[in-house]
Amino acid sequence: MPLRITTLALLTGTFVAAFGQTAVSEPSPPLVLEKTIPLKGVSGRIDHLAVDLPRKRLFVAELGNDTVDVIDLNSGQAIHRIGGLKEPQGVAYARQTDLVAVANAGDGSVRLFRADDFAPAGSVALGDDADNIRVDPRSGQLIVGYGRGGLAIVDPKSRSVIADVKLAAHPEGFQLDPGSRRIFVNVPDARQIAVVDLEARKQIATWKVPDARANFPMAVDGTAGRLATVFRSPARLVLLDAATGAIAGSLPTCGDSDDVFLDARRHRIYVTCGEGFVDAFQAAPADLRAVSRIRTSWGARTSLFVPELDQLFVAARAGLIGSDASILVFRATD
Repeated sequence: MPLRITTLALLTGTFVAAFGQTAVSEPSPPLVLEKTIPLKGVSGRIDHLAVDLPRKRLFVAELGNDTVDVIDLNSGQAIHRIGGLKEPQGVAYARQTDLVAVANAGDGSVRLFRADDFAPAGSVALGDDADNIRVDPRSGQLIVGYGRGGLAIVDPKSRSVIADVKLAAHPEGFQLDPGSRRIFVNVPDARQIAVVDLEARKQIATWKVPDARANFPMAVDGTAGRLATVFRSPARLVLLDAATGAIAGSLPTCGDSDDVFLDARRHRIYVTCGEGFVDAFQAAPADLRAVSRIRTSWGARTSLFVPELDQLFVAARAGLIGSDASILVFRATD
């Protein structure tokens, strides 16, 4: 009997040596948790994030805390807290003017801060529910969703609104395609995706996805001509042709999504959900498929993928039993 066991072991070893480990090992996950950065004294909902790449700093809009935390990505620590805000939702770094812009739902303002020392640098009043912010890389102007249906174009130099685009209802996630100079806007209360011509400063098309409601997060890949939007009811990732709005693919995803990102180098899509997961999809041309579901924590629905760093930052709110709010730092793998 001992001889048989030894012989079987030798044969098994020979099989593994000859054919490698692929027969017994699992594929590596698309995202690996590298570290957790605590956000001390932060309670309530956390909204959107932005990055100052030259200084390697991450900005976290802490809506329920009326603050924005500044995180040094080299040390992995919070180094400053901007206080006195009114339900900050959107945050952006404008490199041309070296300013941090914070959109506040509570008073409808966009407040500006110097990025070097975080000193106040002015404010722009939009009137109601200032939300997501995008920066036009060509002009350095800010594009801010706000109110019952509008995109405000803000000049950070003059601290003024220079144009306003009317929409059917309040805009949620939206993205600018610099190549086509179009803005794609999720307008969930109107059950539409609005297509805006930035130069003409008006809506030029309306796209609808049948039997889908509550489209909040959005991502665009202008090079590939694709638009990704995620619906909450039912929870579904939908790919569209960015030129025509035609549906190019659709798959179920996790619930209560609030951010989606395209990883162009790996042909992947990451969806973060308040249900407590990040869903990863493979999205090569003509091949959309689910790859992995990575656990985060309940309520962690906002995030930021930074291609230059190959990192996905996920905002986890404070737990009900006393755990700190935090930023989960995931590394994208090949």
